[in-house]
Amino acid sequence: MLVLTRRSNQSIMIGDDVEVKILGVSGEKVRVGISAPAETPVYREEVLDRIESQGSAAGTGSAPAANGDRAHPASITGSTPSHT
Repeated sequence: MLVLTRRSNQSIMIGDDVEVKILGVSGEKVRVGISAPAETPVYREEVLDRIESQGSAAGTGSAPAANGDRAHPASITGSTPSHT
């Protein structure tokens, strides 16, 4: 695991097209923004675990498709997403 220290408004790039940006820090909570192509699935871990457990209960046992239930930035940060 790569461990990095970032401050508010600093980013980490994953490959050429995924940006993870620290939007803010308040106490122990960190607001993270993720910019990724639409075909790249982005899930919070607990949501992916729930989706995978529902899939295995249905007998599929596979991760959702890339165009499945992507986490919307507002559902992660609690704010309206901005498009840049």
